[in-house]
Amino acid sequence: MTTAEIILLILGMAFVTYIPRAIPAAFIDKIRFGKKLEKFLMLIPYTAMTALIVPGIFFVNEGNVLVGITGLFVAGILAWKKAPVMVSVLGAIAAVFLLYLIL
Repeated sequence: MTTAEIILLILGMAFVTYIPRAIPAAFIDKIRFGKKLEKFLMLIPYTAMTALIVPGIFFVNEGNVLVGITGLFVAGILAWKKAPVMVSVLGAIAAVFLLYLIL
């Protein structure tokens, strides 16, 4: 494959990937959703992030699962109290760090 073919291939893949993302973004203002569907759509990023992060919690320290569960618990409590996301993350990091110091 020549360099020109590779560049053309990359541009084609970028274009094909961009179209499915651009079309909904262009028309989303014209579509009206019900309150329940709108709330559901607003929660998708949080559920996706949770699905990606929670399995890794059990493998943070394979010798001691309590470390990951402590971080999850602290982040969950802070999120439940409606703390900003950054505060929840930093609180979980601090809790895990303190637990490492103790253990």
